[in-house]
Amino acid sequence: TLKAKLWAPYMIRSSSDTIYVEFPRTLHVNFFDSLGNVDSHLDANYGKYYENLNKVYLRDSVLVFNMQGDSLRSPDLWWDQNKQIFYTDKKVWIKRQGTVINGQNGMESKQDLSDIHIMQASGLVDLPDSLNPQ
Repeated sequence: TLKAKLWAPYMIRSSSDTIYVEFPRTLHVNFFDSLGNVDSHLDANYGKYYENLNKVYLRDSVLVFNMQGDSLRSPDLWWDQNKQIFYTDKKVWIKRQGTVINGQNGMESKQDLSDIHIMQASGLVDLPDSLNPQ
């Protein structure tokens, strides 16, 4: 089944020690769920796909967003195709259901943003009444 589809206006393929494909002039990726529906998107100004590792390094205005309206922004991000996750040790901004959370030391997330683990999070979050202390 199709897992992702990438568009880029320009690419450079290198077959030196490490085989990679470089996308120096932006790229866009659509990610698909098991039924073939688009479940999230990615945009970045630069990307580098390491074929032997099945990993993509992304930088410069990286934006990931899903069909529920959640989004992730980071200056620097890795995408692991085998594990279908994003991760970084850089600062991230995550917007989910109107709440913005900052991750000072990175995060790890499923590629559809359904499960996000943020390192050193900060921000204002609305809690349901059931979680507020009495």
